[in-house]
Parts: sequence; structure tokens; C-alpha cells
Amino acid sequence: MFDIDIDLIKKYDKPGPRYTSYPTAPHFKESFTHKNYLDEIIKTNKGQDLPDLSLYFHLPFCDTLCYFCGCNMIVTRNRDRIKNYIDYLKREIDLISAHISQDRKTTQLHWGGGTPTHLNPDEIADLSSYIQNRFDFNTDVEAGCEIDPRELTKEHLAALKNGGFNRISMGVQDINEKVQKAVNRIQPESLTRQVVDWVRELGFDSINLDLMYGLPFQSAKSFEKTVDTVIEIDPDRIALFNFAYVPWMKKHQKVIRPQDLPVPEEKLNILRMSTRKLTQAGYVFIGMDHFAKPDDELTLALKAKKLYRNFQGYSTHAGSDLYAMGITSISQFGRIYAQNIKKEKKYHAALDEGILPTAKGCYLDDEDLLRRHVIIKLMCDFELDFASIEDEFNIDFETYFSWGLNNLNEMMADNLISIENRMLKITRMGRLLIRNIAMNFDGYIERKEDHARYSRTV
Repeated sequence: MFDIDIDLIKKYDKPGPRYTSYPTAPHFKESFTHKNYLDEIIKTNKGQDLPDLSLYFHLPFCDTLCYFCGCNMIVTRNRDRIKNYIDYLKREIDLISAHISQDRKTTQLHWGGGTPTHLNPDEIADLSSYIQNRFDFNTDVEAGCEIDPRELTKEHLAALKNGGFNRISMGVQDINEKVQKAVNRIQPESLTRQVVDWVRELGFDSINLDLMYGLPFQSAKSFEKTVDTVIEIDPDRIALFNFAYVPWMKKHQKVIRPQDLPVPEEKLNILRMSTRKLTQAGYVFIGMDHFAKPDDELTLALKAKKLYRNFQGYSTHAGSDLYAMGITSISQFGRIYAQNIKKEKKYHAALDEGILPTAKGCYLDDEDLLRRHVIIKLMCDFELDFASIEDEFNIDFETYFSWGLNNLNEMMADNLISIENRMLKITRMGRLLIRNIAMNFDGYIERKEDHARYSRTV
């Protein structure tokens, strides 16, 4: 258990990247086309001892609009539209799988959205089977799916289980009815408990519950009941997300009135209360919003320094090549990122032409690879060995990162980090501000080339 210094959080709270990639998505270029992406797929599937695969499928459809949502999603109840999207998604699967070496194993699978369980059970079974038939899966694959309990039946979960899924992630956000009404997500506590019971009854290996602080009408006192309830439900993992209020990016968030949001001081009180209660209950603070039980794979990977970070957040599969399919999805392997088209009709049109639906992407140069490695080490290991970086990249660390190291003096004085014997270590308090720490090693920020608008770091 540890406490949070609210004054320090207020001092460092400012906009910054979440570093699910480096370079971050605003630096992707439209000059990177489907031809570049296909060339890289072909090139990186030659040879032996190729990396394992991580597969992500974006299923964007939802039944209703949650006003807090920051995802790329489409609200529809048109079943023909959903069926049509699945047909096009299969075309993309065919285009990519045709070039994947048959020796490669898939060790990680994730369906995100939107709401993947907006598909009906037959559609889930059909798409699962299609994917299984085109990629070679390890017997111990980590296969997770995001679900929405409000439109869920036990048959949906059974279809996922039969399709090879073994992990479930479910949004709760807040059990308070006033908060739920304000964000248009009515989800009674009884419904959440029922779905968790089904997940356990069907034999899934793990369940994650998402909470969100900073929503309208929340207070530390009201949110305490939500935290206590979730601790009682006893999921394997808990994500405690900061509500990213970005109405300039997500227009639907404009229906949320700024005056209804908790003031910054109260928002930080919610964070402090929640963190204290979760760690007192035995959950390990992984970093960047995530908590897990002591015997969870995330916790074990953290202790073994095998944690990784990509577009799905924290992962235990470092070194895997990520192939992402569906609108807006982002692939990551070798020296490239490739992001798919965001608009549904344009996505369909590209596949009608028989080409990959790539909208933009980027090549990573040697400096990008170095800085990505450093930032991932910071965000996953919470320490950095200067000598090991020097050995791997043939640089003088203090010279190369002089700008960032000079910026860290104040953080050192505030006990967010320590540097001894050329080893940077991040304190438990520092983990809450890991985005701020990582920004000091970001070359685009150093060169003042990053003009994107980001959510706040806490």
C-alpha cells in the first residue's frame, strides 16, 4: 500500500502522450501507403526464427453511445451493416494471412471495439473460426475480448469460450446511478455481478474490470462504494482510467458539461482513495492505470522485467509482431507502424480493390528505435541501466540524453526518481507520473516537433 502526494500530482499534471507507440500516432504520415505496408509484411516473413504473432481485430459497433467514450466506434443496430463489415474484415484477414510464414505461431489474440459482443453469438463463432483457420495458434494463446454486459447473453460468452477466448475485459466505470445517467451508460450492479458469475461459470482464466475517475458528479465519497464493490467482486485485474475529456477530438463529449466534472482537487482525491484501497486489498500497482493480483501474469512479468507496452496497453508478449485488422487499427512490427483507414466506406472501397486498407504509417529510424526502447524500459521496468543502453546502441548515454537528464533534476528532488551508479529508478510515486518522466526522453518533444493535443497525464 502507498499513499499519493496530491501536491506533487498537481505540480506535474499536464498534457502528454500515453506512449502506446513511439513515435506517437500524430507523427504517422499519409505518404506511408498500402504498398509500403505490404512490402514490410513480405520482407519480415522471410527467414527462420521469426517472432510470434499478436493479432488484434477492431469491431467498432456499439448499441448505444457512452458519452465518455474515446474509442473509434460506430453506433448502429443495423445487423446487415455489421454482417457486411465482418465480410470485409475477412477479406483483410485473407490479404494478410496469405503472406504470413506458416512457421509462425500466434501467442496473443485480442478483440476490441466498440463492443465486440455487439456481434451475435453466431457471428462470434463464425469470425472466430475464420481467424483460427487462417493463423496457427499456440495451445496456450492468451486470447482476450472486451464485452459490454448491457447487451450480453450467456450465449455470447459461450461462443467466445468455444472460439478459444480465455480472458474477458468489461467496463464498469462507476456503479453510481447519477454518474451512469450523466454518461449514458446505465449498468446496474446486479448486471455486472451476473456477467462476472457467467464468466467464472464458463471457465475463463481471467477477468478485468475497468473503472474510470473524473466523470460527471463523481466524488471520492461516492466512488468509494464503487471501489469497494469491485474489490468484493474480486477480478484478476482492475484498470483505473483517468477520464480523458477531449471534446475537440471526440465531439460527443461536448454533451458533458465541464461544470459537472469533479474539480481537479477532488479528482485527485478519487485517485488517492482508489489507489490506497486497491493496494490495501492486495492488488499490485503495475503502472499507467493498471492493478493486478500478485499471481497474475502482468505482476509476474513486471517482477521478471518482461512487461511490454503496445496499443493494447501493458502486455506479457514482448517481441511479438502485432498485426491489427479492422478500421483505425494499428499494426506494429519491425521498423514500421501502419494504421488502417478510419472511415467504414473507404475501408470497404480499398478492400474492393484488393488492397490493404492502409491510411498512414511510419518507418522508424535508428534514433526512433533507441528512444522507443528507452521509453518502453521506463514504462515497463520502471528503471533504466545506462550501460546496457550504451552496449546495445553504441552511444554515450549521458551525452545523447543530456537534455532529458537535465530536466530530471527537479523530479529527483521530488523523489519521483533516483539516479545512482548510472541506474535510473522510478519510485512508487513516480510510477503515477511515468508519462511525465518518459517525455524527457522523447526526441520529438526535445526538438519541439510535437504539436499534438494530448489528454492530461493524471
